[in-house]
Amino acid sequence: MWPSYVINLAANTVRMGNASAQLESQGIPFQRIDAVNGWALSQAEINRVYDVSANSSRARHDLVPAEIGCYLSHIEAWRTIADGDAPGGFIFEDDFEGDETLASVLVALCQDNGSDWDMVKLFTFDPTAKTVAERDLTPGLRLVVPFRVPTCLIGYGLTRAAARQLVDRSVPFFRPVDEDQKYFWETGLRVALILPAPIKVGDQQTVTGTIGTARREAAKGGFGRLWRGFRTQLAYQLALRWHRFRGVK
Repeated sequence: MWPSYVINLAANTVRMGNASAQLESQGIPFQRIDAVNGWALSQAEINRVYDVSANSSRARHDLVPAEIGCYLSHIEAWRTIADGDAPGGFIFEDDFEGDETLASVLVALCQDNGSDWDMVKLFTFDPTAKTVAERDLTPGLRLVVPFRVPTCLIGYGLTRAAARQLVDRSVPFFRPVDEDQKYFWETGLRVALILPAPIKVGDQQTVTGTIGTARREAAKGGFGRLWRGFRTQLAYQLALRWHRFRGVK
């Protein structure tokens, strides 16, 4: 079994307890990754990793500190996998909820060993979304290449080489970490998805606040904000179709 890692802010003990109980119940060993609290970062620390100029021209919205901390937390998980001895690893955010198939899915992916994928997602909000390729991983379990890489990094696997590739290109960043992975032609990673997905979004309670709440509170700009979102989404859709047309997987 490749190692598993759970990203968790120290203050969110309930979330960590839920994640631990789920993994331990299925015999999945794991290591906790101490998440970065974006609200505790100094402006100098933020400036070192966050490209404001690229964000303004190429992202849907300004990043809030929680999103910056989230990105840095995933980078730490990637670095741990990249520096490890295993061929890959699995990363979970601490609000996941796994079903009874999770352990067997992870075993099957370890045996598959990233033969035609670099990253494999264990969750999607749209299980019926269009795919460009698929194959059976095990009886009843499909490994698909989604036409549009789903948002959300609540649970996913990475080969060690892919983890190193993400670490090396990650800073400075300007989009949320989950949105960055949608731009597979930029990351250079082959992103796959497991269906049916073995995890879903679980308990969202937190003592540190959620990214969604922080983003809503920071939303401003009226028409300018709406235009920025439309412009960014249009550019993404055009680029996605172009790269899929060229056969990039």
